[in-house]
Amino acid sequence: MTNVTVKPVFDFSRESNVGRMPVWIRQAFGSDDYAATTRALTQHALNTVCVEARCPNRGECWSRGTATFMLLGDTCTRACGFCAVKTGKPPHYDQQEPQRVARAVTEMGLDYVVLTSVNRDDLDDGGAQIFADSIHAIREHNPNIKLELLTPDFHRKQSIAIEKIYSRLQAAHGESFLVWGHNIETVPSLYKRVRKGSDYQRSLQLLYAVAKYDCFESKSALMLGLGETYDEVASVLHDLHTAGVSRIALGQYLRPTRYHLPVKEYITPQQFDDYAALANQIGFDWVKSGAMVRSSYHAEDEK
Repeated sequence: MTNVTVKPVFDFSRESNVGRMPVWIRQAFGSDDYAATTRALTQHALNTVCVEARCPNRGECWSRGTATFMLLGDTCTRACGFCAVKTGKPPHYDQQEPQRVARAVTEMGLDYVVLTSVNRDDLDDGGAQIFADSIHAIREHNPNIKLELLTPDFHRKQSIAIEKIYSRLQAAHGESFLVWGHNIETVPSLYKRVRKGSDYQRSLQLLYAVAKYDCFESKSALMLGLGETYDEVASVLHDLHTAGVSRIALGQYLRPTRYHLPVKEYITPQQFDDYAALANQIGFDWVKSGAMVRSSYHAEDEK
């Protein structure tokens, strides 16, 4: 019997919060296209990070006909204090999932696709094969489609994972290029509390390795408002740029439930502008910085 518990496993409900959300944080409601996106995802039995992680931008993105497909099921092997995806022992994954994703992408008429997954530390390759197979299946349907991956750190399987994805990308139809994202999420001093089971240097190591390939453009993201300082964020941005990351997304952490980590601070629009200016000054080519920004939010934008 599959052993699944609802994430997170810690109770943060008694910790203080900063109160009501400020007026500059707004969530968009759905439109007619929202229902069409819902039908396509339901018909093909697909998971999205939009639903499983309770993303506040789901209304806006689904109304634009975009969604971030979450591979390898809806159960994560880790238990991060910020994330609403459930944790436990995942069931065996469905090897036909890449074909279902490809059919949904075609039905939705997408020209830019973001693929992510839960952490699957139980698998020998961390789940890289499903990413590779999904790339192949999607490009078979549409050779010119633009692809972006948002992968886990693959723990001790980074070399295996990168080689599997690289090999399949080279063999796939269409251009041999994609954006490869891996979110650093927070500053090193908060890792043990925010990203249980993850390691700051391990995440940087993956980004370093990805950036060495000309066919990958590396990307990362930070959540702000968990108690980090400006100097800590600046240090992380420098680390990411040194690691070869060219795209960066900075957004406000929003607490999914009372059992998740509390918000320590709501970052003001001016502060987000200041962080954007810093990122541009450091040399990032693509910068998104704002309260509602997430790593996949408007990922298709050129700049």
